[in-house]
Amino acid sequence: MSTGQTGPNTVIEDGDVYMTTLTDPPRESFRLSMLIYDTRYRSITIQVIALLAFLAMCVWLITNTLTNLESRDLELGLAFFSEPAGYDINQRLIEYDSQDTHLRAAFVGILNTLLVAFLGCITATVLGVVIGVLRLSKNWLVARLMTVYVEMFRNVPVLLWIVFALAIISETLPQPRDFRGEDAIASMNLFDSIAITARGFYIPEALFTRSLGDIHLFGDSSMRFDISLDLLAFLAVLFAGLFTSKLIKKRADAIQEATGARPTTWWQRILVVAGPVLILLFALGFYLGMPELKGFNFSGGTFMRNSLIALWLALSLYTAAFIAENVRAGILAVSKGQSEAAAALGLSSGRTMSLVVLPQALRIIIPPLISQYLNITKNSSLAIAVGYMDLTGTLMGITQNQTGKALETVLLGMMIYLMVSLSISAAMNWYNESVKLKER
Repeated sequence: MSTGQTGPNTVIEDGDVYMTTLTDPPRESFRLSMLIYDTRYRSITIQVIALLAFLAMCVWLITNTLTNLESRDLELGLAFFSEPAGYDINQRLIEYDSQDTHLRAAFVGILNTLLVAFLGCITATVLGVVIGVLRLSKNWLVARLMTVYVEMFRNVPVLLWIVFALAIISETLPQPRDFRGEDAIASMNLFDSIAITARGFYIPEALFTRSLGDIHLFGDSSMRFDISLDLLAFLAVLFAGLFTSKLIKKRADAIQEATGARPTTWWQRILVVAGPVLILLFALGFYLGMPELKGFNFSGGTFMRNSLIALWLALSLYTAAFIAENVRAGILAVSKGQSEAAAALGLSSGRTMSLVVLPQALRIIIPPLISQYLNITKNSSLAIAVGYMDLTGTLMGITQNQTGKALETVLLGMMIYLMVSLSISAAMNWYNESVKLKER
């Protein structure tokens, strides 16, 4: 008789195979020491300890802050928001006067911050893409000029560029009085519709003879806000046209995928976007309100102060240098074989860049682009250096100095910047998901 074992639960005896049942060793009972020495529990123990330490630190900070405030007879609260602000804001998107509340002033400052952030992101993106592409130009002079631009702007602090831009505008541009009289040394531009002065830029204002009126939000409260129905109608028609244009493009893509021939659709896409918009503007009686020189200053039109222009230009030019490097890195990451294949198919260099290279480079460009948009939004807080009244200048500036509520105003300002930054990140991440390459 021979017996052999081929596995932990198989026994061979006289040529017959028998299955045996093996019992697991008894489980070890739990001990407190296992929280430290057992790898199954150690990571959880460390995380719990870190969480408790963090909560203890937060409790200590809050308790210590409340104790110090109580010792100085100070109380936390937002009642100061209902008090009259008592100061003017030189650039604003909504109605405001010095007798409005601090809450209204803070709201005006938030809108000013969003305005600079929006203008800066648009301008910096356009400049950054153009400069990034030109840095890869085969023209030696163009490539070197773009290199000088990038190195010059990104290696000098943005605060200096903001102050420098304001100094250039204030010192080199004419004053409004220079436009007056027969001996005027300055004149308006673009068919006398734009006045560029040292005080700021005066541009035409959109007006309507058959306006739809406004929607009044929040009643007569400090947060009252009027939304133009004309603007809402314009945006609705515009987005509807863009959506229709996108459907036309998808249809053309499907036809090209099936037949290899792409139909000509550019005129259709322009027509569905521009046609309804022009019809709406005609129906509303659209016209431009031109700025006019009256006395020693211009009136009418839309006024953009020199501080706003300086901040906008400085942030845009500064951030465009970083975006250009992101674009250049994204383009270089695309295999050169892609460009060679496009050239072999007869595509021009411009079509190759717009149809082949840039779509693939977007997956590399967009993630760092989000950081640059956030930098523009946060760097806009430097507006206080040139007197532009944004969130920092209103809520965390004059309001804080007048009310003495440093803790409340700073915490609120931090929360607002956090919410704006998270909103930008969410929007850009959604866009990144929508344009990224889909694998088959």
